[in-house]
Amino acid sequence: MKLFLHAHATHPDWRFALSLATAQLEAQRAQPEHIDTPTLGWVYFSDHYGAAAEALLAALRSQWPGVAWVGSVGVGIAANGVEYFDEPALSLMLGDIAPAHFRVFSGLQPLSGQSGFTPATALVHADASAHDAAELVAELAGQTATGYLFGGMASARGRSVHIADGVYHGGLSGVAFDAQVPLISRVTQGCRPIGVVRRVTAVERNLVVSLDDEPALACLLRDLKVDAHDPREALPRLRATLVGLSDPDGEQARGGDFGTETRVRHLVGIDPGRHAVAVADVVERGMQLAFCQRNTDAARRDLVRICTEIREELEPETLPLESAPALRGGEAGNAGHLARQIAGAVYVSCAGRGGPHFGSPSAELAIVRHALGDVPLVGFFANGEIAHRHLYGYTGVLTVFASPAV
Repeated sequence: MKLFLHAHATHPDWRFALSLATAQLEAQRAQPEHIDTPTLGWVYFSDHYGAAAEALLAALRSQWPGVAWVGSVGVGIAANGVEYFDEPALSLMLGDIAPAHFRVFSGLQPLSGQSGFTPATALVHADASAHDAAELVAELAGQTATGYLFGGMASARGRSVHIADGVYHGGLSGVAFDAQVPLISRVTQGCRPIGVVRRVTAVERNLVVSLDDEPALACLLRDLKVDAHDPREALPRLRATLVGLSDPDGEQARGGDFGTETRVRHLVGIDPGRHAVAVADVVERGMQLAFCQRNTDAARRDLVRICTEIREELEPETLPLESAPALRGGEAGNAGHLARQIAGAVYVSCAGRGGPHFGSPSAELAIVRHALGDVPLVGFFANGEIAHRHLYGYTGVLTVFASPAV
């Protein structure tokens, strides 16, 4: 198995950054351990380059004819062990997955309209401003054999775009893979419950009235250990509180940490008159709900967990294609040994995570590199992460390509 090509660079002018990255790619291309005939490319670029997205894509096509390109803009972008926040930068990866085993899709070229191809899973980029993004993600997941998507929402302080052999605003785009492309994907949480998991027993769209038949506001104030008679005094703590939602039969929090199916949403208000709390999502009766807060230790521990799970999936050293399904599980050893089993990786993390949340510049990506080794990796910091058939928040989604299809 050969490694994908990968490069990253920063420069005020995107043309110089692309030139620097291209030199890195060409140098790798000459090495026997890397691929030499790419078919699919990933491009992630900081919002400093957002206005030049069309020109950047045109330059990539000119430099690498015959390569299909997907990607997104981000307020931060990721590479192997490196994060770029608040600076002009780009991150590239080129793979040699056989064209018969993937399809690029967009609003102009929907996945459902591509006959003769059976998608198993898909990398998805989306516009966070789309009011129906959650519904579009769920609908797209239903068009894949596994029901599993991975990716994220474009993030930018200005022009928000995503790439799929074109530059798009709104909707979804990305690349789907069939069952012959073995990959492993995991979700890592960044929040921790501050109380017990309860069941929603009364709700009106996003207004949660009762939990376990008890007023929702009373449950919240008790979890926060604040005076129920004057909740306004607790406003600073309320602003730091989030809500973890999961389906009625979803995975419970384990060992004080959320399971992979929990979706974190903002707590947007309280209704003292009705003893209710308002959540930034439509909540359904029977859902599981836990109040939570961001927690660096929990985020670090869970990131190590998913890297460990991926390591375990990749053992033993040989991974026969016929025994590796397109997706393993739905959900520090010899890193050099492991790196030889990974062709490339994509990591999408929340814009609220990254080095600042983990304590130092590039700390989050440093954890991934320490666990997986020196592997080709690209990604970005999103305005909402996509995994399974849901939109997440404050999470990271790590996907590795175990070997290219043949």
